[in-house]
Amino acid sequence: MSPHFDLRPLLERVEAAAPVDAVTAVTAELASLSGATEVSFLIADFSGHALVRLGTATRAPDGSRVQGAEHAETLRLEGTVHEQVLRTQQAAVQAGDDAGVHVIVPVTDRGDAIGLLELVLPEPPGEQELADISAAGHALAYVVVANRRHTDLFEWGQRTTPFSLAAEIQRRLLPSAFTCEAGQFTLAGWLEPAATVGGDTFDYALDRDSLQVSITDAVGHEVGAALLATLLVGSLRNERRRGMDLGTQTRNANDAVAAHSAAGGFVTGQVVRVDLHSRRAQIVNAGHPFPLRLREGRVEEVELLIDLPFGIQAGTGYRLQHFPLEPGDRVVFVTDGMQERNAASLDVAATLAATSALHPREVVHELGQAVLRATGGVLRDDASVVCLDWYGGPPRARESDAGASRRLASGGAGSGAPSPGATSAGAASGSR
Repeated sequence: MSPHFDLRPLLERVEAAAPVDAVTAVTAELASLSGATEVSFLIADFSGHALVRLGTATRAPDGSRVQGAEHAETLRLEGTVHEQVLRTQQAAVQAGDDAGVHVIVPVTDRGDAIGLLELVLPEPPGEQELADISAAGHALAYVVVANRRHTDLFEWGQRTTPFSLAAEIQRRLLPSAFTCEAGQFTLAGWLEPAATVGGDTFDYALDRDSLQVSITDAVGHEVGAALLATLLVGSLRNERRRGMDLGTQTRNANDAVAAHSAAGGFVTGQVVRVDLHSRRAQIVNAGHPFPLRLREGRVEEVELLIDLPFGIQAGTGYRLQHFPLEPGDRVVFVTDGMQERNAASLDVAATLAATSALHPREVVHELGQAVLRATGGVLRDDASVVCLDWYGGPPRARESDAGASRRLASGGAGSGAPSPGATSAGAASGSR
């Protein structure tokens, strides 16, 4: 590979290709530049437990899903080098079973781990070549983000389990990226199970002045709950995008649910707005389970005043409550699926304390896995979780290397970020 990797030929090749061939265009260009004998893209599936290798080979590997010319080979994640690269966001170089050397790099955008890029090279890469391959992985993240708007290929590949209609509707309500790293915070969300039920949602939006986060739980199950959730999330987004303040957003969203839902329909939820300049936060609590906060090694509920769920009574105004945030805080918002009766053995607070060293992206996966273990894999309700790490300080650029902050990654080399739950002088002063 050239010592100065030029992305222009790669991007031109991507633009010339059809959206379904965008990844193939990247891998072909990368193979030409690097001399790799194999280059493949592995996308993270919606369960969070596997990777999916997408391809168009005439003979698909055994056990692959096939749809027309496309095939998707599912690979287990737990205990593999692939899991290590996703967690640490650092490249891995390994001698393969054949004569080649396997190089695996993250495909990540703003901390959102989309998947991995895997190459087989004739010999170990040098430092510059490995950096170039990592840059190509970062570029591939943008290629996937851009091209998935035009094709179902990536969505199909990620669905290792068929979706119900309710889950299909619900999926449209979730943010397109489940993780976001920024200078003042890192945020990640997750939903279990991904393929069935309906009703739970989470959302977030970041602008120049604020971060807004919501987590909601519509009453009922399946399509009815998904449609009810659509009413609330659509209204909250509409009000937010019109520039309304938090009180107006929630009041109007409540009225929309009350006016358009069937009798007895309601949605519990919390909506938080963090002012990035004053570093103060407000929260509306519409009959929802209290958040948990990890601070200075202790986990405790953040007790809030309880207002009516959305949709119970038209004209309801919601109290804007101060939400206490200090640099080093980790806050977890959950739905009641995390506390359902057949998950009685799950101690969410203990799990949160035990995962304090992990990136929020890994924390929400661990909590999802914990509720599945506690219920024997049989959830009677959705279980959603959003994890917010707050670093504080003024708005600023984030540290990033190939799409992720390695300093914040779980087990990443050079990790020196303030541990969640432990206030640090550096975080308080705004330096990171």
